[in-house]
Amino acid sequence: MKKLLVIATAFAALSGFVAADIHAPPGSTYTAGRKLGRALSNILYGAVEIPEQIVRKNETYGRKAGSTYGAVDGTHRALRRLGYGFYELFTFTCPTYRGTFKPPYERCGEDNRIEMNVHDGLSEFPPELGFETYFDHSRAQRY
Repeated sequence: MKKLLVIATAFAALSGFVAADIHAPPGSTYTAGRKLGRALSNILYGAVEIPEQIVRKNETYGRKAGSTYGAVDGTHRALRRLGYGFYELFTFTCPTYRGTFKPPYERCGEDNRIEMNVHDGLSEFPPELGFETYFDHSRAQRY
């Protein structure tokens, strides 16, 4: 009986230290399918960066900067998206960034948020124009 009590106490004490992570690992949302979708969206919709940057630079720096600096920066970002799109299209079956399918085009120190860094760096997907949004909530009432 004493032996059974010692074993049960040891088991109870040691099982308190056991911890399991039941959540999915951070890279589980980045799959080959998402990488392929990111590649196609960067190829097809990367040119949206040009009017997007014109509008953003116009709001931030003024009309003249928007039409010149915004157009040049938007073209630069669109060409970068096109290049990354073709790179990811040809390598979508291979994990290419630290063993995951995450986008490899982050700058040092960025924290991989979906929001766009206006001055440098690219978000995972191209920006949306018009009334489209990826947020499901709204204050507007729909019938």
